Amino acid sequence: MGDTLRSQTVSTQLKQIAEQAADYPEMVFTTLAHKIDVNFLREAYHGIRKDAAPGFDNMTAKEYASDLEKKLFNLHERLRKDKYIAPPVERVWIEKENGKDRPIGKPTIEDKIVQKSVEMLMSAIYDQVFYDFSHGFRKGHSQHQAIHEVREQCRVLNIECIVSADITGLFDNIEHSILRNIIKKKVNDGGILRLIGKWLNAGVVEDERITYPDKGTPQGGEISPLLSNIFLHYVLDEWFVKEVKGRMKGRSFMSRWADDFIIGFEYESDAQRVLSALSKRFMRFGLTLHPDKTKLTPFSKSYTLKDGDKGNGTFDYLGFTFYWSKSRQGYYVIKKKTARKRLNRFMQMLWSWCKENRHNTIGKQYNMLSIKLRGFYQYFGVRSNYKSLEVVYEYAEKSWRYWLSRRSHRGEVMYEELRKSFPLPFPKIVHNI
Repeated sequence: MGDTLRSQTVSTQLKQIAEQAADYPEMVFTTLAHKIDVNFLREAYHGIRKDAAPGFDNMTAKEYASDLEKKLFNLHERLRKDKYIAPPVERVWIEKENGKDRPIGKPTIEDKIVQKSVEMLMSAIYDQVFYDFSHGFRKGHSQHQAIHEVREQCRVLNIECIVSADITGLFDNIEHSILRNIIKKKVNDGGILRLIGKWLNAGVVEDERITYPDKGTPQGGEISPLLSNIFLHYVLDEWFVKEVKGRMKGRSFMSRWADDFIIGFEYESDAQRVLSALSKRFMRFGLTLHPDKTKLTPFSKSYTLKDGDKGNGTFDYLGFTFYWSKSRQGYYVIKKKTARKRLNRFMQMLWSWCKENRHNTIGKQYNMLSIKLRGFYQYFGVRSNYKSLEVVYEYAEKSWRYWLSRRSHRGEVMYEELRKSFPLPFPKIVHNI
């Protein structure tokens, strides 16, 4: 009962902050840090993932939960006296679909709690500031919502061209001084700014060496997605709404998920102007656009219908390829399918997994393969994409059968036998968008 009341108190505080931010758009918040008390820290603890790998101090969430109240009280005292020291973030690398490696940070469990507390306070404010087309890492927003929005905007606004862009290494290249100045426009609380400064300068541990980058945000932390959203709100979103849209000859829209965004235009001339201006805009803030992922794509029914034009315009966004095609009734509609890179990557993963786990019991393999397939269907199960789901389902059966046959003393495993005893989940359209 006590925990419920304390949770309601924190929720009430956040609601009041959000209402202030909504009612007084010009307000700058200068007194926030004092709200981070033991109750707030406890709520933050319950809001972080407990299954993530431990950070620099090797302390797990389970270990931290032992005598939790005492640890939270101690943490609050250090925060209150401005004696909290942000520990360095351990960095590991994971392989991306293009063969390159991507850095992932592993903050300590205690640092996650403090970051989550600050993120809760600042999100209550900035959720009233961000535009609706900014979807990444926000409550009430999802990738499927963004996908649906893109399709509807293209259809309603008679979009003819798409500018798709990707910011090169956003999390590694945000200038600290620029970020601080941007935050001060809305949150100018000394305690909050000092904590953010500590995280920006905490250092990175890699191969038992600590380095102190002069750019970038704390990757893997609770606060990093919000900081990048704040940065891009002022650098990109506000620029587009207040300076770009009013100068266009035709209609336009934008959709953004973290550092991945697209802009749709009614006229190609508008798209060309904005494409040339985008690079200059980002250069002003120390960022560059990925040359291979930033381009203008003709995207319209009329382009698809050009005589002799076999390669109709398509663009990728959030793992889907958008394209014009005929419906069953014979008229042209915008459809979606799993992007080729994402499809190939998932199938390669299935093949490797079946190979590496072929000596496990069939029951264990079956359960895990079912989970993987359902996860794929859960994200990519949208209207017009059933064929991609079928391809994945058939490839999963093929991979599993092949590697089971390699370990079986009886030789080849038959499809019918496998399907009867261990039927993998069939493709399913989950989202009606």
